[in-house]
Amino acid sequence: MDSAQRVPRHIAIVMDGNGRWAKKRFMPRFVGHKFGVDALVGVVKACADRGVEYVTVFAFSSENWKRPAEEVSGLMSLAISTVSKHLTKMVGEGVRIRIVGDRSHVAPAVRAALERAEESTRHNTRINLSVAFNYGGRWDVVQACQKAIADGVAPEALDEATLSRYMAMSFAPDPDLFIRTGGEKRVSNFLLWQAAYSEFVFSDCLWPDFGEAELDAALADYARRDRRFGLVSSADAAALAKA
Repeated sequence: MDSAQRVPRHIAIVMDGNGRWAKKRFMPRFVGHKFGVDALVGVVKACADRGVEYVTVFAFSSENWKRPAEEVSGLMSLAISTVSKHLTKMVGEGVRIRIVGDRSHVAPAVRAALERAEESTRHNTRINLSVAFNYGGRWDVVQACQKAIADGVAPEALDEATLSRYMAMSFAPDPDLFIRTGGEKRVSNFLLWQAAYSEFVFSDCLWPDFGEAELDAALADYARRDRRFGLVSSADAAALAKA
């Protein structure tokens, strides 16, 4: 396998640990989220520099509405200020931004900021950044089924390929590498359909501290994996061929 093949085409990231990062520094949780945005901007650029084509991050889950109202309000405000602060840089870096998730319950000001980010970057081609906002993996499967039914897809015609076309991430290949920071080892309802054969890397690093060194460690770990997609390993296949 050459070096180009070792680079994942699509990386999904659960950016966990912002609140704990702030708490360790005796700061409000919201400050951790602000530093987390700065970390994301750096990681997206680093991924582009390494040849990654797609990055998808879990910014706000459909379960996050249950957090304290003050934190939720702060996250909504952060979404708006992030677009204002970083959009010009993202445009200059060739980043195309897409927002995936249920926008129907998002405040108009937040929705307008997210749509501005999409529109301003829609011609960029260097790297694709998908931001999962008010997103849940189960919601994604349900909404895909609803759309398929609405389009008149017959039950016998509803196979994996057909349903995939209705998923929120239908424009991107499935993630090759799934990274979760913060030390937790669960997917938390993120990309349940798409991550079926992803390689997982769980990092103890809190997200605001995740930088190029941590990214390179995850990429090196990924490069050592033998991705089988339910088949036998390449070594076993070679042995069977010689038998």
